Amino acid sequence: MGASLQEVKRRITSTKKTQQITGAMQMVSTAKLSQIQHQATSYQVYSSKIRSVITHLAQSHLLDGNPAATTKATNDGAHKHEISGLDMLVKRPLKHFGVLVITSDRGLVGSYNSNVIKQTLDLIASGHHTPKDTVIIAVGGTGADFFKKRGFNVVFEYRGVADIPQFRGSRALVRKIVSMYSDEVYDELYVCYNHFVNMLTSEFRSEPLLPISSANLGHDDLASEDSTGFQAEYDMEPSSDAILEVVLPQYAESLIYGAILDAKTSEHASSSTAMKSATDNAKDLISSLQLQFNRARQSAITTEITEITGAQAALE
Repeated sequence: MGASLQEVKRRITSTKKTQQITGAMQMVSTAKLSQIQHQATSYQVYSSKIRSVITHLAQSHLLDGNPAATTKATNDGAHKHEISGLDMLVKRPLKHFGVLVITSDRGLVGSYNSNVIKQTLDLIASGHHTPKDTVIIAVGGTGADFFKKRGFNVVFEYRGVADIPQFRGSRALVRKIVSMYSDEVYDELYVCYNHFVNMLTSEFRSEPLLPISSANLGHDDLASEDSTGFQAEYDMEPSSDAILEVVLPQYAESLIYGAILDAKTSEHASSSTAMKSATDNAKDLISSLQLQFNRARQSAITTEITEITGAQAALE
């Protein structure tokens, strides 16, 4: 009985230490979530503006069938070394399907990683793609390791994304991903990540990024028509090609960075929720062990009293 009491007591002590660790991790994740939410809110203003600009251009039919894009992509070798906006408009035969999948570098984030990976695999399967014709760009070690083990072609991986990603720090990563399209590493690119809804909920998103076309942008009723039903037209200075060369890379960069920022927000929320659940479970386990310890100690005391009483009765 003594050994049993000591074992239960050790478990109680160990669980209390675990509870302290998970509680501290929950506080850290909650603090990071608060910081990144503030940054994400500010960034959404810029992201919505750049998307609105591109939507205006798309609905003015400036993105559809741009002849300069085809000419530049086929004749200009400079696009191999720098990002060209017009290259992003070129539609090529789909030989390599590109997927940018964003996961975390570590665990303890609940079902965050498993949900992204499962849904990404479903996206690949729905397009009848195989590991041979699928190109994976992995942001986060969990996704990179998973797809490598299953024979996918992971052409680029990025680990160690900051807890609060800054655009300046992520710009090299973003430009690398975008430049791969000009280098024909892939012919179509989807961005897959978990979108933050609230502390308890996140939803998977897969958004087509490249090539850029009006079909990828959705529709903004205010962008093309007013109440009279007239479609807006624009005069470009210095030219439409020069504007697209500047605006389209900014749009691609904003979408990728926005996805990373959104995914990190969801990751911190998942981590905070998982650590809270672990802390609550530890609390329940401690209560159960404490009750077990008290019952065992009470049983031991009752046994001792019974033995003493029996011995005293025998002496009488």
